[in-house]
Amino acid sequence: MSGDVLTQPNRPTLNPTALPVADAARLLSAAGGTRVTAEMIQADVDAGAPTNADGTINLVQYAAWLVKEASGRDD
Repeated sequence: MSGDVLTQPNRPTLNPTALPVADAARLLSAAGGTRVTAEMIQADVDAGAPTNADGTINLVQYAAWLVKEASGRDD
């Protein structure tokens, strides 16, 4: 995985509970094998996906929101 968002030298460690939208997109693209753009995540945020007070994304909370949205549940 040389050169990806997870292994770049001199890059600060990513915090999965507080990722800027662009970093979340790069991480999800690298991990999932499907391209995820910042615009896609921002559209989810605009539709109600949870964010931290500073606008960053908690990947666990985001994943739970995606599952809830996919299942059509409102709880």
